[in-house]
Amino acid sequence: MDSKPKRRTVIDNGDTGEDLVLATLIGNGDDLGPLVRHAFEMGRPEPLVQQLKHVVKKKEVEIEELCKTHYEEFILAVDELRGVLVDAEELKSDLASDNFRLQEVGSALLVKLEELLESCSIKKNVTEAIKMSKICVEVLELCVKCNNHISDGQFYPALKTVDLIEKNYLQKIPVNAIKTVIGKNIPIIKAYIEKKVTTQFNEWLVHIRSSAKDIGQTAIGHAASARQRDEEMLERQRKAEEQNISGLGDLVYTLDVEEVDEDSVLKFDLTPLYRSYHIHACLGIQEQFREYYYKNRLLQLNSDLQISSSQPFVESYQTYLAQIAGYFIVEDRVLRTSGGLLSADQVETMWETTVAKVASLLEEQFSHMDSATHLLLVKDYIALLGATLKQYGYDVGSILEVLDNSRDKYHELLLEECRQQIANVLSSDTYEQMVLKKDSDYDSTVLAFHLQTSDIMPAFPYIAPFSSMVPDCCRIVRSFIKGSVDYLSYGVNSNFYEVVKKYLDKLLIDVLNEQVLNTVHGAGIGVSQAMQVAANISFLERACDFFLRHAAQQCGIPVRSVDRPQAGLTAKAVLKTSRDAAYLALLNLVNSKLEEFMALTENINWTSEEISQNSNEYMTEVVFYLDTLFSTAQQILPLDALYKVGRGTLEHISNSIVAAFLSDSVKRFNANAVMVINNDLKMLENFADERFHSTGLSEIYKEGSFRGCLIEARQLVNLLSSSQPENFMNPVIREKNYNALDYKKVATICEKFKDPADSIFGSLSSRNSKPNSRKKSMDVLKKRLKDFN
Repeated sequence: MDSKPKRRTVIDNGDTGEDLVLATLIGNGDDLGPLVRHAFEMGRPEPLVQQLKHVVKKKEVEIEELCKTHYEEFILAVDELRGVLVDAEELKSDLASDNFRLQEVGSALLVKLEELLESCSIKKNVTEAIKMSKICVEVLELCVKCNNHISDGQFYPALKTVDLIEKNYLQKIPVNAIKTVIGKNIPIIKAYIEKKVTTQFNEWLVHIRSSAKDIGQTAIGHAASARQRDEEMLERQRKAEEQNISGLGDLVYTLDVEEVDEDSVLKFDLTPLYRSYHIHACLGIQEQFREYYYKNRLLQLNSDLQISSSQPFVESYQTYLAQIAGYFIVEDRVLRTSGGLLSADQVETMWETTVAKVASLLEEQFSHMDSATHLLLVKDYIALLGATLKQYGYDVGSILEVLDNSRDKYHELLLEECRQQIANVLSSDTYEQMVLKKDSDYDSTVLAFHLQTSDIMPAFPYIAPFSSMVPDCCRIVRSFIKGSVDYLSYGVNSNFYEVVKKYLDKLLIDVLNEQVLNTVHGAGIGVSQAMQVAANISFLERACDFFLRHAAQQCGIPVRSVDRPQAGLTAKAVLKTSRDAAYLALLNLVNSKLEEFMALTENINWTSEEISQNSNEYMTEVVFYLDTLFSTAQQILPLDALYKVGRGTLEHISNSIVAAFLSDSVKRFNANAVMVINNDLKMLENFADERFHSTGLSEIYKEGSFRGCLIEARQLVNLLSSSQPENFMNPVIREKNYNALDYKKVATICEKFKDPADSIFGSLSSRNSKPNSRKKSMDVLKKRLKDFN
């Protein structure tokens, strides 16, 4: 009794697994609540009760066995068992009550469950209906949105909406009617959008063509401004270099570079083109649009290249060329920004076609032009066109070559205009020395062309040694240089100085020199005019250096490169030759005038019996004329020219005196006539000596005085006045005293020397005891000359 009985488990052979589990749970004192709850939930409480009863029976058996062993414990166990039985009955009653209530509640729930399932089915149907309705509503909203876009002209959003409907909604539309209508209208909408976009594109084509002229003019104007800035910069650089060369100091000049975005300057709208191309790309027909664009633009180009016959080219060339420039500026931007609408080969083809037609047109128009100004204006605009389009990558060499090929035509016209201008200047010139009253006149007339003979500023009024034709011709030549440089600038060749020099030589030689020579040899020119022309030529010759330097400056090359002797103008030597020709013409005029005076020798009494100590009247007039001539020449001509003119006139007078003795009208003369001629000659010799010294020529020409120009007449008079004229045949004496005389002339003149023996040398009788000795000597000379001849 003291020891606690061990728990044991009795398992009958007929026990089931569930009974074993239940017995184990009960034996272990585990909670049976979950097992009972499960039995009721499953609606099978009876098996559980049976199992419990079976367990009870087994327990009773165990109890009996225990009771046999442990009575007291058994009694206690029975009591406990009875308590458990009571609890089990209560539990059973509770379970039955709970089951009843559960059945009542479950029936209501089953009804609710059926209602719930029906509601779920309705909900599902409604959800499907709502989903379908939403799809239809969304599609219809997209249709409305598409229509609104089309109404507002927003074709790209409309097209995107159509694509969205077609790709994402069309196959999902649950209503076949709606699906059919929308599917049928999608191609119609696309075709409508294509038509409207094409219409807008065609309107843009018309607009861009009408705007091309303004675009081109704006671009060319910008190029002209850029050129002007470059020229101003080069002019500042040239002046700085000149000042540095002349030692006026170092000048610092900067190059201002202005970056200009052409696209920001040239504003034209390509939006319709981009939109149209993009929409056609969205429609999948971009290749068709490319061909359509290229075809229509090519037609516009061909139309633009046709020149109007109702308007002269000199009036329409700017519009014509600006239109072409605008066209290719637009094409360049389309090529760069349209994303493949145009190909570079297509643009190149259009450009090559244009270049060929424009070059042909320009050659034809240039051939018909008769004004250098018009040709220059057209050339300048073409050069600007080339500079403009070159910025966009176009090859403008062929167009510039047309300008280069037409340079001879231009210079021919320019030379002809200069010829007319120079002819007008020469015809209107009075050939009187210019009078400059103030320093500004001196600057514009003398210093401007480097015609000054001294670096010292003269006092005013200043009498220039040239007439107005010199500065006027210099201005014409300077204008010619500018015109030539303007035409050759911005052409194919950047170094065109030699070309300008060639045409400058042509102007000076073929035009200026020719016109001056025509004036010199003109019938209406007088001595003073010829003298002034000769002086003018020397100043034009001096101006050649200025012309060459000015041409170099205009061409942008260093002036020092043209200061070399071999770099000079050919015209300078030609003008020098013309100057000599002018001196010769002047001499001819002077000699013609002198011949008028010398013709008065016919009035001399060659056989006068009276001895006169006075000069003949004609010689007085000759000296007076020479005095006037030398005074004028001294003011106008340079000293070398004055020397040439002086020698030429005096030699002519000497020849005229000798010719007077040889004249057929003089059958004979006597010693008295020789004495008168001697007086005339002395008067002339005195004048020659005085002028030779007063003009300063004696300091320059140590040998060859003016008196020496009269040597033939002097030796002839000395021979005729000699007491021993037969000494002429003595070689030593002849070489010393009569070397300028010719045998034949002396023989002819001596044959005319026939004086009576009693009166020829009557005046010398007091000095010569043999008055007939001179006559005898003369006779001997005559005889010996006759034998010699």
